[in-house]
Amino acid sequence: MRHTPHFLLLDRDEVKRLVRENPWVTIVSTTPTGMVASHYPFLLDEEASAGDEIVLVSHVGRPDEQLHGLGSDEVLLIVQGPHGYISPSWYPEGQNVPTWNHVTAHLWGTPEILGFEENYRVLEHLTDHFEKDMPGGRSLDLDEEGARRLSKGTVGIRIRVERMDARAKLSQNKAPEVHERIVAELEGDGPYAQPSLAAEMRRRAALDAPAEQAEAAEKSKTPEQAAQSGAPE
Repeated sequence: MRHTPHFLLLDRDEVKRLVRENPWVTIVSTTPTGMVASHYPFLLDEEASAGDEIVLVSHVGRPDEQLHGLGSDEVLLIVQGPHGYISPSWYPEGQNVPTWNHVTAHLWGTPEILGFEENYRVLEHLTDHFEKDMPGGRSLDLDEEGARRLSKGTVGIRIRVERMDARAKLSQNKAPEVHERIVAELEGDGPYAQPSLAAEMRRRAALDAPAEQAEAAEKSKTPEQAAQSGAPE
């Protein structure tokens, strides 16, 4: 992704949150016959993702593990958060170039192929995770024999993230009043309304506010104040 300092997302806890809230992930592999892409739900392995570690688990349907060559080479996971079109009609006069705001993470790692029992536990975890908020939610335990039989058509994987490249492009480079106008339009009922993107912009602005206030205070200091603040105690 384009390297723009304003938009770099370096906080690994924020990337973990992105995965938790956006579990439908694209997995991309480079194989001898060309590039292969598939889409599967991934969950954060919470126990393994301590500190700066980011570990994801999922499964693929056979024969995708062969198509991707899983277990031998590095793969790319693309996690897509809220995104949407930003119209220049929301900007002041004279600013006429549109853009697209988004929160996205590219994560690289080499998949570990799970054994049958561990794969089944991952399938149970995936099912329970998505069913927990459903009235009368279902569990694989309701027909464990049948679920275990069907699970043989899947391959469980665990991916420990070895490197990442993430962006939160949320109009941080715009003046506060323009930023607020964009958020208001995204929260509205227009053709490009995206409430989830608006919420992400508000959240990011709140997280960035203390650092921006400190930077503004530093810039407002007179030369004498700056010299005093930099003097040793």
